[in-house]
Amino acid sequence: MNDPILSRLGMARRAGLVSPGFECAKNSLKCGVAKLVLVASDVSAKTEKEIRFFSGGKIPVVRIDKTIFEVTNAIGTKAGVVSVNDDGFAKAILKNLPEEQS
Repeated sequence: MNDPILSRLGMARRAGLVSPGFECAKNSLKCGVAKLVLVASDVSAKTEKEIRFFSGGKIPVVRIDKTIFEVTNAIGTKAGVVSVNDDGFAKAILKNLPEEQS
């Protein structure tokens, strides 16, 4: 995998520091453990709007230019919404996002 965002997301998954899927990401936001939420490019606008609501504007919610298929391959679980629950991984992913996405 040559994509730095997907490779870091995969590493975070292997470390047990992500919550894949809408419900898990929502629960991470509610519990205050989410540091970043990534939304795949082909997730509905309604789903993204709901996640943004639960973030309360305090946690970055970023729509990335990766599809659900690409995110699924990176983390090994089908998901279009993924929360990253570690500051280090969240910062590394944000650093690798194109300027218009971050």
